[in-house]
Amino acid sequence: MDAAKVDHNELYRLPWTLPDNAISWLEPTAQCNLACDGCYRDNEKDSHKTFEEVKHDLDIFQKYRKTDCISIAGGDPLLYPNIIELVAEIKFRRIKPIINTNGFALTMDLLRELKEAGVYGFTFHVDSKQGRTSEWKGKNEIELNELRYQYASMLAEVGNISCSFNSTVYEDTIEYVPDLVEWAAKNIDIVQTMVFIAFRHVVPQMPYDWYANGDKVDWQTIMYHSESERKIDILSTHVLAEVKKRFPEFTPAAYLNGTEKADSFKWMLSQRVGSKEKIYGYLGAKFMELIMAGHHFLNGTYLSYASPATTRMGRTSLLTLWPFDKGVRKALGRMLANPLRFLRRAHMQTILFIQPVDFMQDGRQSMCDGCPDMTVYNNELVWSCRMEEPKQFGTFLRSVPKN
Repeated sequence: MDAAKVDHNELYRLPWTLPDNAISWLEPTAQCNLACDGCYRDNEKDSHKTFEEVKHDLDIFQKYRKTDCISIAGGDPLLYPNIIELVAEIKFRRIKPIINTNGFALTMDLLRELKEAGVYGFTFHVDSKQGRTSEWKGKNEIELNELRYQYASMLAEVGNISCSFNSTVYEDTIEYVPDLVEWAAKNIDIVQTMVFIAFRHVVPQMPYDWYANGDKVDWQTIMYHSESERKIDILSTHVLAEVKKRFPEFTPAAYLNGTEKADSFKWMLSQRVGSKEKIYGYLGAKFMELIMAGHHFLNGTYLSYASPATTRMGRTSLLTLWPFDKGVRKALGRMLANPLRFLRRAHMQTILFIQPVDFMQDGRQSMCDGCPDMTVYNNELVWSCRMEEPKQFGTFLRSVPKN
């Protein structure tokens, strides 16, 4: 599997930190109505937190962390009985409520209720290894674009709700990523973000022993493990290389590094602008820096999700920010090269690759430095992707090379 060569010094290092971040991750329930391959959360029935407990979690976030949005996750948050009240509570606190869901329980009536309560956006997890039933059973990533379009159309019909999709990337599905990137371009008017998350699990071929508080742990007892050998070292640069085979001009603009590796790309973000007919170009590091710094200056937080009303301002962004960023200038030149393009609305769209925990040769675990998906456990901020470890073992696990 080829990896694209990227110089992190040419990208904007996203300024997110533990106390000052664009996103925070709230889990009101661990109950889910699907069983996704690679899920890092134990599906627990009747695991709903009380509304008071959830509000306490929000208090912890606001005590320790500036944040632009709250990603309401789980489990599937649409199963949480107080989801309407929760969205309204987050909105009341002047934070953007974002619902992370597989979409299975979403209806138009519920969507309208959520919009009235103040929901800002949705991130739909849709991929071919979720165990979906009925007409979606056995569908590949390309065929599932029909389902993605259904969800995007629902949001567009209700109006001005940010629409994002994420998919887990496996060894046998990475070939489909360029198709999804192309599908997103054709629906740039109703899809604001596409996210691709590399698969991770604990598997038999890993050369480590596992320890909790000095005691050795049987790897087969770890919740997120696979009994068979699987590829668990897919990098964001592998995904980028696959996309660039189809779209050579596809260019990242910003990144988050790893806690143990400064030049790794744990979050790799590309920002593009165009119409449904043509992508004009990819905006660069200076554009991202202006947006992040400007949003923080005006609002006190770094920007996460942007509304459709904002992403429709692609033409305005090109015309006002071209002096500062070469990617903006190139995209503006392509738009102005054809007078008819200038008459069409231009949209901005984010494509994001996420590379979860990496294991170093000496056993160190490289996490996302400035992780946006921190959640609350026992009144502390912890990595949401590894919360099962303190729940199960009382602490995060250490990986130690086998003798």
